[in-house]
This record gives sequence, structure tokens and C-alpha cells, in this order.
Amino acid sequence: MDPAKTIPLEGRTDDLLRFGIHGVKSDIIEPHPLQSARRSAKQTQDEMKKKILSNTYGAAFPMKMEMDRQILSKFQRPPGAVPSSFVGLEAFTGTMEEFGFEDYLNDPRESESYRPVDMHHGMEVRLGLSKGPPCPSFM
Repeated sequence: MDPAKTIPLEGRTDDLLRFGIHGVKSDIIEPHPLQSARRSAKQTQDEMKKKILSNTYGAAFPMKMEMDRQILSKFQRPPGAVPSSFVGLEAFTGTMEEFGFEDYLNDPRESESYRPVDMHHGMEVRLGLSKGPPCPSFM
């Protein structure tokens, strides 16, 4: 095709063959009403914690903690057999003490609908060459 006669595609450029058709409904509402309530409660709790730390130790301390959190959230393993665990981030934020559903329910990797990781696509997403989730493990 002549590039002068093509119309550039605006919006999402997800790979439909890999990830399926994207639904806008999932961007607008959450799957369960308690998820939004939990997220807003956690957000207000974090804001209160930052305000208390700011009043106690000064304004620079919460900024330093946020910078440390951002640094620790960037450490990842390349896509492959061993997933990233983010142990440093979990220790920093205190989420190691939380007991989530993945601790007592089945491991998602043992599911029948689990797809193995496409390392090539994961590195393309990480390097910015491709769009979409780096590891679509469930269909």
C-alpha cells in the first residue's frame, strides 16, 4: 500500500491475535464492587501514613520513601520460567505480612488455562517495540 493513502490508526494498538479483542467495559468498571472500595481505602490509608510521616520526620522523608518504592518496583527478571518476586518491594512496603488469595488458593501457573510465557514478546514490550501486556498468561 502507498503510505500516503493509509490512515494512521489512533488509540490502542494491541495485537488482536495474541490478546483477543479489547473491551472498553473493563476499563470503566471493575469486576467486583469491593475492589474499588478496597482500593480507595488503601489509598486513603497510604495518604494518612504519608501525612503522619511528613509531620513526624519532615517533608523530605515521604519523598525519599516514594523514590525508594519506585526504584524497587523497577527490578524485574527477564520473562521466563522464574517470575519476578519483588521481594525488596514487598519488604519495603510491608506486604510480606499480608495473606492474599494466592497464598491459600491454587497457583495460577497450575491452571489448565495457563499459557507459557512468550519470552520474545515479553522482551519486545520491555524494550518498547511492542504494545500489550508483557505476559498474557490467561486467555
